[in-house]
Amino acid sequence: MHRRDIDRLDPSSAYWVPAVVSPMRDWSGAPGCRRGARFLVNSSTLAASRDEFDTFDSQLMCLEWIMSHRADLHRALPGGAIRAVRLDRWLLGLD
Repeated sequence: MHRRDIDRLDPSSAYWVPAVVSPMRDWSGAPGCRRGARFLVNSSTLAASRDEFDTFDSQLMCLEWIMSHRADLHRALPGGAIRAVRLDRWLLGLD
């Protein structure tokens, strides 16, 4: 899904996404970023992204995806704590 397509999601449903916060300035997971920058995780590339991401229907499904890709995520996003967050709260800056 692309961020520009968010309006196509069902507003009555809660969607979960894997997210990561930059642990340092110019982090290798997102070169040029500032410390504390927030990103979603693109599930096909396992890269930090602000625009491309996949949604999950439940927190459990999102956590299962994170756990099943744990090793690859830690290689792609070193030092970043990947967690499952509600998309609506992430977009509002609450998570």
